[in-house]
Amino acid sequence: SGRERHDTLVKILLSVEDDVQNLTDTLARIVAKLNEEILQFHKEEPRDAASPEQHEDHLMLHNQTRFPRRFSSVNLLLNSRLGCPGVPDVCFVRGPPGLAGALRCEVADALSCLMVRGSEELVSRVVRIQVRDGARLPFPVTVVVPFCGSYRGSYRDVSVKIVDEVGGRSYVTPLATEGTYGGQWGSFAEVRVYRLGLFAVVSCLKRENYTVPTKGLSLKLNMDPRICLNYLPGCFATPVIAQTMIQPLDTTLLSAAKSRTDAYHSVVSTSPVLYLTHPSTQPLRRPLTLTLPCPPNPQKNHGGRHEESRKDQTQEDKSASQGRRVKSSRETLASSVKSQGISEELLVVMGWRDKQWSLLDQVAVRNLQKGLVTFDLMEIFDRLLVLRLRSPLQPSDLSSLAEELEESVRSHAVTLVLQRRPEEPDAVLVAALPSRDLSWELSKLRAQGYAGLPEASSQLSMCDGDQLVLRFGGNVAAAGDQSHQRLTFHAQLHSRVLLRLTHVDPYGNYSSPHYKGTASFYKVTRERADREQLDRPVCKLSLTLPKVRTNPATSQVDSLPDSLLLRLSAELSEEEVARLVPSLRLCRSAAQLVKLRAGESPSAQAFHVLAMWRRGLTAASRRPKTSQLARCLARMGRPDLAGELWQN
Repeated sequence: SGRERHDTLVKILLSVEDDVQNLTDTLARIVAKLNEEILQFHKEEPRDAASPEQHEDHLMLHNQTRFPRRFSSVNLLLNSRLGCPGVPDVCFVRGPPGLAGALRCEVADALSCLMVRGSEELVSRVVRIQVRDGARLPFPVTVVVPFCGSYRGSYRDVSVKIVDEVGGRSYVTPLATEGTYGGQWGSFAEVRVYRLGLFAVVSCLKRENYTVPTKGLSLKLNMDPRICLNYLPGCFATPVIAQTMIQPLDTTLLSAAKSRTDAYHSVVSTSPVLYLTHPSTQPLRRPLTLTLPCPPNPQKNHGGRHEESRKDQTQEDKSASQGRRVKSSRETLASSVKSQGISEELLVVMGWRDKQWSLLDQVAVRNLQKGLVTFDLMEIFDRLLVLRLRSPLQPSDLSSLAEELEESVRSHAVTLVLQRRPEEPDAVLVAALPSRDLSWELSKLRAQGYAGLPEASSQLSMCDGDQLVLRFGGNVAAAGDQSHQRLTFHAQLHSRVLLRLTHVDPYGNYSSPHYKGTASFYKVTRERADREQLDRPVCKLSLTLPKVRTNPATSQVDSLPDSLLLRLSAELSEEEVARLVPSLRLCRSAAQLVKLRAGESPSAQAFHVLAMWRRGLTAASRRPKTSQLARCLARMGRPDLAGELWQN
């Protein structure tokens, strides 16, 4: 009887467990269905602004653009650092009545470095939308931001990134990415939001969300069907929502890394980087099987084909039947050699967790057909990467390679150039251009009337959102409050700034028609944007500023009357007169003659020195006497007299 009660209790517990599992699966299906219905509702909801049932106000930010009168507009002076050709500097906000008076909108391109992270790229302006003090705004509102329409491919997509007042970040999938707004057709990201802040459109990796039920799941990713995730039944105790992204790694990135570091030469190929996001509170209870593409060594295949071609050449004179037998045996041998070559290669898995890459030496990787590999995981990792090796590598080298490849994906080769228009000699355009498109970008600048300065920087490695701090040296500086300029680089936008220049010393570089200086650039990564201390400059470029020469009447400028020389002489001491003689390049005998004629009076000596110098210039070439004397006075330590001389 006791055994019967025990068996009955076990059956009841198993029945309850089955009921609980069925209930959780039903709830998971209901949640997934609700999410689909909500998404479909947002897609199908009418957005006709002319419909009388909506009564929506429209707010538009624009710059030198005319739109229909049904839009109320707020004019803004937009910064020219960022921009994309063909994209209007405009943002549309649509919402309930009274919207135009309740919102305050402005461009915040100076904060563009805060809008990107990882492999994201900014493709629009940064717009700050806030509610005015004391105003009440019923949500939701629709925000439409134009962006640069670019090829996104299978792995990337665009998303609207929102940063609220407390720094919280969120990504919203646009309801539409194309349309006609303000009479213009183009790429516009339209989102419906329940909070305001900073808005920008970013190009980011596609996210694929899915639900893993307790009965398991076999999933082929839509982004790349070769990548498969197989969750066994009971992999998680309860249904979980997971997310995955794929970052492909181009073979050129691996080749560049191998050319820089000899230790990486044994690396044959890599898989894409697989990003996985699972709930941290749900550990794996059963193995997770993953399948990734990681192609074998292509050189071995080429070698097999060359060997086969050579054998075909030697056997071409044999009979057809004998040729078929040789071909069959040759194909078998080539297949055996290929399989042996693949089996000799090593496959290792790298996992990212706790902000570092580590070698998963306990994970066995198996080869499949068509360059696919598979392995099982008993732990959850944030990122996974498979490497195919000819020979073993140290775990530290493998971790360094994974970090370097991940950094190379985000990096861009950039060249800094300085451009100037002939009609604006005191202005210089500082532009950070992608090196791969340097010739094309320079030709577009020349079409706008710019001409290049003699020097350009070497290639710099920059990520989207990195900044360049500009410092001037020498006799050239930025005019006004432009002394601490920051240029933010964005790969898909115009990264440039127009600066007005001025001289530091008006009497410097007297033998040159230009004021000469340098422009030093300091790199600040987006992770350290708030750091004030700068490292060494990444590059220095020579900079010139043409001198502006005035041409007043000769009788007024170059006459240097006795009255002016007497007034200057009265201000000079005996020591200053002694320094003035060599500065004016008078010989020693002339100085002795001055002392004989003028006696011990410093002012008299100074007058005779200046008069003798003036007589010596009479028969010389037409050089401006006033400017020469002003430079001499400034060099000997009397810039006040030099300024007085220029005023007269």
